[in-house]
Amino acid sequence: MVTQLPGPALQIGWGDGAAYDHLREILRRREIIVFDRQIAVSAEALPAAAQRVLGDPRDTLPQAWDRCPREAALAHLNVLSPRLAAELAPLAAPMLRPGAVVIAEAQLDLPGWELIAPAETVRDSRDHLYRVT
Repeated sequence: MVTQLPGPALQIGWGDGAAYDHLREILRRREIIVFDRQIAVSAEALPAAAQRVLGDPRDTLPQAWDRCPREAALAHLNVLSPRLAAELAPLAAPMLRPGAVVIAEAQLDLPGWELIAPAETVRDSRDHLYRVT
């Protein structure tokens, strides 16, 4: 859905690192910037220092707005709490280019974000997909 869009991917929330591994596998040539308080992983699986932004994403996302203003092609909100996802989504929005895709477990209602219906082949997905208009 984002292969034709330039720009980095944003991984907001590390979790167990499985989502990052998946993104790294399918987005091989794309920079992936990870935002979280800490990243617990072995050194060989650790994102490069330039791709890690450590600290509370509520603080670090606004600090990163100048780093990729309206350039990111994808954002994955890897947070379980709907309340936290609702807080972080508008903080990630200034970094997302038109046409970018947002993946979130929580249902979000943000101006300029259209819900994308899941493909017919997808069953019981916990994720919601949005396109930035």
